[in-house]
Amino acid sequence: MKRIGIIICDRYKTCDGGKCFRSVREKEGTFKIYENEDVEVVGYSTCGGCPGGNIEYVAAGMKKYGADVIHFATGFLAGYPPCPYIDIFKNYIEKDIGIQVVIGTHPMPTNYIENHEKIQDIPDKYKQYWNNLADADESTKYDSTRTDYIEELDKELRI
Repeated sequence: MKRIGIIICDRYKTCDGGKCFRSVREKEGTFKIYENEDVEVVGYSTCGGCPGGNIEYVAAGMKKYGADVIHFATGFLAGYPPCPYIDIFKNYIEKDIGIQVVIGTHPMPTNYIENHEKIQDIPDKYKQYWNNLADADESTKYDSTRTDYIEELDKELRI
């Protein structure tokens, strides 16, 4: 079993986590790497706001509760501007706390991809992370601006 923690950007502190948890359940986005493993989310919290006032405490707490890996939510990249501290946070958590960090959770929604490609504002240092989240089929599925999004989600959740 892989135990994960999810840290979200504080801009989204009221986020319900629906897309992140959906991608965990469906093993989509960056969670594809666990396709042959059971996954348990052991923590979900914010970074604490710029410049990451909560990052060390929340990562240490997630480790205490058994996290093997921490995912930074897609909102670290999808928000505007992308978080300027991603690499600093990742380095700190991996070297000081001793937990692997994966950048991203759910696939980047199509509307984000199209908007940012149109204005060409994705900094080069983020493209490596961005490209891992830009699967065409999955991106459409996670685009909540689609008129049929809720209908599709309702069908998916009916078991």
